[in-house]
Amino acid sequence: MSNPQEILVRGPNWTGDWIMATPGFRALRAGYPDARITLQVRSGLESLAAGAPWFDDVIPVASYGQGTRALVAEALALRARRFDLGVCLPDSFSAALLMRLAGVARVVGYRRGWRRLLLHEAVALPVGAGRRLMVARELHVLGLVEAAGCARRGTELELHVTSEEEAELGRTLEKNGIAPDASYAVLAPGASYGSSKCWPPASFAAVGDALAEAGAHVLVVGTSGEAERVGEVVDGMAREAVGLAGALSLGALKPLLRGARLLVCNDAGARHIGVAFGVPCVMLIGSTALEKTALNLNRVTVLSADVDCRPCYQRECPIDHRCMTRIPAELVAAQALPALAEGAARDWRGDQWIVSEGGELSRGVAV
Repeated sequence: MSNPQEILVRGPNWTGDWIMATPGFRALRAGYPDARITLQVRSGLESLAAGAPWFDDVIPVASYGQGTRALVAEALALRARRFDLGVCLPDSFSAALLMRLAGVARVVGYRRGWRRLLLHEAVALPVGAGRRLMVARELHVLGLVEAAGCARRGTELELHVTSEEEAELGRTLEKNGIAPDASYAVLAPGASYGSSKCWPPASFAAVGDALAEAGAHVLVVGTSGEAERVGEVVDGMAREAVGLAGALSLGALKPLLRGARLLVCNDAGARHIGVAFGVPCVMLIGSTALEKTALNLNRVTVLSADVDCRPCYQRECPIDHRCMTRIPAELVAAQALPALAEGAARDWRGDQWIVSEGGELSRGVAV
């Protein structure tokens, strides 16, 4: 099918994965400029697409987590749309099944297990990716988009902000006594994946104090479900900080991070929002591997501990969380503070550091 008119894109289920898919979205729109492209995404992530030029329609995956009966009902409802092409970004069986039951004429996805029988075009996985698909997510998505007939348009991440999102941010900052032109740094101590990804709140608090002492307003962000962790960071600081757990929508988080002087975070969604806007970022990585997110690091400093149990990909650490607790706050603060210097917004360049058991730094990422 050389010129599809109706395209359905099943988007990734996690904030970070969605943002790392934006080079693929850009390429798909450029490849099919006259097609009507519908994005189907897990409820709660729709605002990531707000203001973007790639989609004509954004709809939720109504059956997500609701079982087989809900999936079939949703698929039958989608049949009326008569999609010519479906790009199935999640590698799950259910995502491919939904597209086939929805009558999509040509479904493109990666060949994994029995789901290959549901795909019209089953794309081979990258050579050497392994069971955990250790390949940069940007390239993972671009491989499918290329199979769908579209050339790459770079691998840079891209997000957009609407006036409504800016207005929401303005109201929230005003409510919390932050001037519109304030210089602020953001701490993001949570991770929806699980606590194994999270650097200790006391360590975030120590870095927050160092940033506040250097003259920055410190804002601590998180979802409503991360309120306890955000509160521990704010309460653990000797200097003043503003806790914003649950105070901002995902859409308003975009302009907040776009305006930050610095972001200190775990390997989670906030990191990718910051990267999309070129914000200097210091990121702590523990239970996961950098290989899946190894692109677009020119403005990211990565710190990891040299421990033999990582990456484990467990959501909760079953032992002592050494991959995170062995990264000292003073070393993180030393990497973060230069981002507050005059001209840093222009000149900041990221780096990668391994922390030894004795607390010494060497360049690289522990594996």
